[in-house]
Amino acid sequence: MIVKGQLAPGARIVETEVAERFGVSRTPVRAAFQRLEREGYVIASTTHQARMTVAPLTREDVQELLEIVAELEGLAARNAARLTGAERERLASELESLNADFRRAASVRGAQPGKLYELDEKFHRRYVEAGAGGRLRSLHEAVKPQAERYIRMYIALLLDTVPTAGTEHDAIVDAIRTGNTAAAQRAVQTNWRHAADRLTRAIDVMGEQGNW
Repeated sequence: MIVKGQLAPGARIVETEVAERFGVSRTPVRAAFQRLEREGYVIASTTHQARMTVAPLTREDVQELLEIVAELEGLAARNAARLTGAERERLASELESLNADFRRAASVRGAQPGKLYELDEKFHRRYVEAGAGGRLRSLHEAVKPQAERYIRMYIALLLDTVPTAGTEHDAIVDAIRTGNTAAAQRAVQTNWRHAADRLTRAIDVMGEQGNW
């Protein structure tokens, strides 16, 4: 609910209300709150232990988060570029198809931001699945949803940047196809660092959310 914006940045969450909503005792809710706080999704109340606030969306936080995603996914792409030639060709073809869908969805009248997010996410997830081992995937799964909060919130302001993102995706595909490990890692890092810059500009326009 937090990741998808159903609980807005700055919204208050009360332990008893959550327990009642999901039909559980307060003990698992309290444990969930503690984990969410550790992972940066919520902030504890300074006056009431059983209350949390959904973490705000800030320029500083998105820069740090997307830098981490860039490094994790860069490692996955580097590993994907080490696959056999036949495996790399299949993966590159899949990525090309996903990127074409991404571009096509952006070009239609009334492009849907949510649809664009899902297509972009599919593209990135595919090479992560192909190249990430268990530990890397676990780290990625812990961090990526935090970045997703930002992308979902601000993507409507990023529609005009899709052609640039699509070109950056092309560089990832080409590097994986040719087995250039360093170029694959660098292309992914570049894509995410530019995404951080694009999101920062969107935040400058729309404002930070929940940081009151």
